[in-house]
Amino acid sequence: MLTLNLEMTFDFICPWCLIGKRNLDTALQALRRERPDVDVRINWLGLQLLPQISLEGEPFAEFYVRRLGGKRAVRARQTEVRNAAKKAGVEIDLERIRTMPNTTYAHRVFARAAQVGTEAQLETLLEQMFRAHFVLGDDIGQRESLRRILRSCGYHATDFEDALAEGASYFIGRRVGLADSSVPLFLVEGRPFALGAQSPEVLLTSLCRAVERQRQAGQAA
Repeated sequence: MLTLNLEMTFDFICPWCLIGKRNLDTALQALRRERPDVDVRINWLGLQLLPQISLEGEPFAEFYVRRLGGKRAVRARQTEVRNAAKKAGVEIDLERIRTMPNTTYAHRVFARAAQVGTEAQLETLLEQMFRAHFVLGDDIGQRESLRRILRSCGYHATDFEDALAEGASYFIGRRVGLADSSVPLFLVEGRPFALGAQSPEVLLTSLCRAVERQRQAGQAA
């Protein structure tokens, strides 16, 4: 059995990370069909994109008008996101989002969850965080919202009180050698191979090449 170590950087508030994650899921399903001899292990690397946002968050619509320069630009960007989400089979409801959250607590909780739960449980938590923000419009910057999400994923909220303690500072994820804002960034064996919400086909091609490199390296060893 050949092992492939894969990593993906993300922030919970980035729609391209959700879309990229789903495209990766599709690519991995295809890889497992083509190469059942490959065991893929995934490490999710959280990166906080907007630490400057207050812990209480900011009004979502106002935030994007400022960020993109006007309502017309916001509509164009949201149309782009919706089209990409539809193509990837991703449910998304931007109209329900009222708050652009600070994701400090969310990332601290996720980092803690990686220590106390299973890999499957952690991926479920990632999906539920995305769903809370992009489908339900929940404010994932609020600690009570995070406790509720944790319970829904089978975690004991009491295991996370240190991560949810007041006065949390900017979450600093592991450095990956590129700008901290590079999300989603995909790495295999520590080497970047794709940036952005690439299609499943592009990701699968890159993964197959990585598998071949691993196979050749194993033969040469």
